[in-house]
Amino acid sequence: MPRHGLLATSCTLAVVAAGALVAPALASAGDDADRAAPKPQTIAKGLLSPLSLAISRDGTAYVSQNFAGMLMKIPPGGKPEVVYAAKKKGTEVGAVSEHLGSLRFATTKGRKAFLWAVGGNGKAVKMADLGAFEEKKNPDGAVSYGFEGLDAACEAQIPPDVPAGYTGIVESHPYATAMKGETTYVADAAGNDILSVSPKGKVKAVAVLPSVPVVVTAEIAAGAGVPACAVGKTYRFEPVPTDVEVGPDGKLYVSTLTGGPEDGSTGAQSKVYRIHPKTGATKLLVEGLVGATGLAVNKKGDIFVSQLFAGQIAKVKKGSNTPRPWLAQPLPGDVEWTSRGVHATVNVLPPEQGKPNGKVIHVR
Repeated sequence: MPRHGLLATSCTLAVVAAGALVAPALASAGDDADRAAPKPQTIAKGLLSPLSLAISRDGTAYVSQNFAGMLMKIPPGGKPEVVYAAKKKGTEVGAVSEHLGSLRFATTKGRKAFLWAVGGNGKAVKMADLGAFEEKKNPDGAVSYGFEGLDAACEAQIPPDVPAGYTGIVESHPYATAMKGETTYVADAAGNDILSVSPKGKVKAVAVLPSVPVVVTAEIAAGAGVPACAVGKTYRFEPVPTDVEVGPDGKLYVSTLTGGPEDGSTGAQSKVYRIHPKTGATKLLVEGLVGATGLAVNKKGDIFVSQLFAGQIAKVKKGSNTPRPWLAQPLPGDVEWTSRGVHATVNVLPPEQGKPNGKVIHVR
């Protein structure tokens, strides 16, 4: 039971992903709308941590190599080329999106987090200081996480690495972006919120995602090393938004990883929400996912969700809240839909040995 989201730092993500990978209890594909997807085509390979992906109208792919601090461009049928490389070692580059020739991405290093824009001249320009906004506003600062109703005697027995209770901390990790008109939306995995950024760089909080309540069972308590007095109590995890997309209805669709164990030991706690971009009204759409790190919405309103820790891209038909298996792939990270089909990144975490084998794949 970590204090904050698994994606708050890249190192945490890599460590957790190296542990047990447990497939979720997805519903079986039972109708012709969920036929097995065709064999994917590999667009690029040999990538290091390609956690974020964007596809332009002409089929150009923009993919991050987060841990290498690089953003790549892959023209249709062409070879990858570097769009941006961070100057400071240890800077993460990710949160890529593209819209009508404009490109957005984010950099994170410690408490410093920035949104960048790339226009027609190909130069990257800082748009907004997301880290400064988090330090000043901390939108989830009043949200309580941790145990509910734990008495003092029981709380004293909780191990130090399991925070018994706390409110939202000051931390920013922009993990995904999406554009609508001239506004850029940011999913801040460590801030637990969705932000909007104007063309002039003004940052606002659109919505703070709900905490995730999990009832502590005897099995969960034993696995986390917490005392028996905590069994039956509710623990509220951080939501950890990992992707944001604009749906055909103009609403924002957001996947969440959940700031707790993603190995299935506390159940399949990843979710998908729909958020009104103006009011911030938030509706839970899909539950029962494991390690949701990316999503896409097609023009019909069907949702595709990559599940990093389950090795599966799931599909949720419009009007349904049931995720069904769609495409099995190792360590899928991000997923994008265009009229050309579905693109995704896979093998997004570096192997313990050998060269990076991250890929961008395409399914028509």
